[in-house]
Amino acid sequence: MTRNDVTETIIATRIAKGIPWAEVAQAVGQSKEWTTAACLGQMAFTAGQATIIGKLFELDDMAIKLLQSVPYKGSLPTAVPTDPLIYRFYELVSVYGTTFKELIHEEFGDGIMSAIDFNMDLTREPDPKGDRVHIVMSGKFLPYKMY
Repeated sequence: MTRNDVTETIIATRIAKGIPWAEVAQAVGQSKEWTTAACLGQMAFTAGQATIIGKLFELDDMAIKLLQSVPYKGSLPTAVPTDPLIYRFYELVSVYGTTFKELIHEEFGDGIMSAIDFNMDLTREPDPKGDRVHIVMSGKFLPYKMY
């Protein structure tokens, strides 16, 4: 059994049981964004959290241990994503990446936005012309050091 096998089991069981990600997050005590990423193999659960996930998705002891292992981050199967929704984020960075970089450097200086010390909130924004996806991402600024 691999961590990918556990992810596939979680996905299949979640669909079969009709469990929303927000419900999984509430059971674990974390945000729906972080919990979903962890269930999809991008974060490590604590022992207590892994036990909760194990019960929720009927996982065996080995799977629960794998949920606690440090994952290999980045799970896209190709360099350029082919899934239309994920591709739009790739497109967004392709079009606006230099703008993000320029404005962050102007405001903060030479450095990067952390994906480790990071928060994300995804909500539905009602709009008469069609609902909108509202995503707020907040990452700690990490300046490059001189040495």
